[in-house]
Amino acid sequence: MQTRKLGTLEVSAMGMGCMDFSHGHGDPPPRQECIRLMRLAHELGCTIYDTADAYADGHNEVLVGEALAPIRNEVCICTKYNPELRPVTDPANGPVKDQIEGRLDDSLKRLGTDYVDLYYMHRITDDVPLEEVAGYMGEFIAKGKIRAWGVSRASAEQVRTAHAVTPLAAVQNEYSMMERAPEAEVLPTCKELGIGFVPYMPLALGFLTGKYKPGMTYKNDDAKRFAARFSDENIRRNQPILEILDALSKEKGYSYAQLAIAWLMHKEDFIVPIPGMMSEEIVRQNFEIPSIVLTPEDMARVDESLSKVTVYGEWDESCIGKLKEVLKEEGYEPGVKSWGHE
Repeated sequence: MQTRKLGTLEVSAMGMGCMDFSHGHGDPPPRQECIRLMRLAHELGCTIYDTADAYADGHNEVLVGEALAPIRNEVCICTKYNPELRPVTDPANGPVKDQIEGRLDDSLKRLGTDYVDLYYMHRITDDVPLEEVAGYMGEFIAKGKIRAWGVSRASAEQVRTAHAVTPLAAVQNEYSMMERAPEAEVLPTCKELGIGFVPYMPLALGFLTGKYKPGMTYKNDDAKRFAARFSDENIRRNQPILEILDALSKEKGYSYAQLAIAWLMHKEDFIVPIPGMMSEEIVRQNFEIPSIVLTPEDMARVDESLSKVTVYGEWDESCIGKLKEVLKEEGYEPGVKSWGHE
């Protein structure tokens, strides 16, 4: 497997997003199958796994920790604390630094490890200066609790602010053929400063696989239930993007999903995608992607075609909140299927 750099961390060119194993993207496989798939990814060359304390309220970290325990020293574990869902500014809970460190310590316990390779600030909030958080991250690095840190959903200005205090290893923002905002400022900033870029939702919540059609319904723990991108109208309106992938697929002999991610990886050599993968077939297909060759002419042709396309239905994170509310009403517990039960 090819490797890439996220700051000073050297990782496989393709990573595994682990959220799907617990929450948000439909019913996950049984617990032991999730563990088997994470270990299979490693056998195929994966060394970077992404989770967060917000994924099924920490259950995902427990699952990831169990899966990676036998290969802990061979992999890079990335997790996050989310100060948007759970603020760290209530004085009753102690100093901000202690609250963040407490979140980190909780993640370490759930993961069953004594250090995290890459620790992200999951969302940037206004209640604590970013410079202050960056300073704390430097202290956690000095203590050996984390090897490196990153930010998620950050602007170019925020990246510069954070990096100036404690150098960032990675920025994790949404990026795909349907969401190209990072190309304007964030990617050039990462390139200038030597920061890696980790695209989340590289397949636009699965839309770029081409398997979602008008008239389909979504149930249980699936954010597509409330995502505007998956309304019948927007699925029809966004077909031109799939037509671009279809033409490329016929030419290259790879799936839509493989080519959509390969396109990302050919954008910059410091981009490390972390798609979810809930079946052995998808795991195996994903780890073929780093060997796919797209020429500069291929990339220019695709980019020109994409520039003529209007995308309908932006990703709105509020649909995750709506999903959680409905799941409570329906008595469905995110994380339980893959965390504590078969």
